[in-house]
Amino acid sequence: MAARTSPSERQRRLGAELRKLRKRAGLSGDAAGALLDADRTRISHIEAGRMDVPRNGLYRLLRSYGCPEGPLFDGLMDMAHDRGRGWWDEYRDMAVPVMRDLAELESGAAHIRIHEPLFIPGMLQTREYAHAVISALEPESGRADRLVEFRVDRQRVLTGDRPTPYHAVISESALRVLVGSEKIMRKQLLRLIELARLPHVTVQVFPFRAGAYSAYCGPFVLFQGSAPGLDTVYFDRPVDSAFTGDGDRVRKYARLFEQLASSALAPVDPEAPPESHESQDSLGLIQHIMYDL
Repeated sequence: MAARTSPSERQRRLGAELRKLRKRAGLSGDAAGALLDADRTRISHIEAGRMDVPRNGLYRLLRSYGCPEGPLFDGLMDMAHDRGRGWWDEYRDMAVPVMRDLAELESGAAHIRIHEPLFIPGMLQTREYAHAVISALEPESGRADRLVEFRVDRQRVLTGDRPTPYHAVISESALRVLVGSEKIMRKQLLRLIELARLPHVTVQVFPFRAGAYSAYCGPFVLFQGSAPGLDTVYFDRPVDSAFTGDGDRVRKYARLFEQLASSALAPVDPEAPPESHESQDSLGLIQHIMYDL
């Protein structure tokens, strides 16, 4: 079997978890290879995500590495035998690998938490807002249109039959930056309130008066995996977006998110009676900005 040259984030993560377990068990690459009747080169490829491992072989590795049967064991087995195919395959002609990796992570996450200091998160964007953002960076109109379709398709995670719990902390600056036009922004802010009505969606605004903490933290997304230890952080950057499953960094960003959420305004609750908005909350601020447009 030839080694793949561009493993997906799921394949890389599985390999990294297997390497971590092997080293924790004190086994060499040669010893691990012997469990599969293979050499250490095969183990190296598996741990880099460049090769798959058969189901019975993975079972032997996990048992030999001392991984007890349970959520982590099952999660790793599922990661190995998930073929990674989904609606995102329809966009192979234009979506770079990191975008498809992002869609795959979103589709499999148990919970998504996002902090966004600059723009409305992609999962909450209207088609018009998304087009204004994407076309500013993508001059080719045909490609921009396809990228917009890809972004809108990602939103099925929130609106499908089995929606994923989603918690967004959005800086006030993201609500005030004029993207496209005043009409586009009004429609976008209305959409934000509409999505916040969904029982599995939580939207909070981090106001200017809470200080600069939001700006310091930058944008990031926390994906809760199928088992403890399989969480991932995604950093959305213009040139080199990246994922990390490093436990210490994941815990650090989880703490950052909790601090952001605790300092942000109360979540949008469109069902609350008007008198409950005497003190400023997220809904009140969004409506105030929308009426000022």
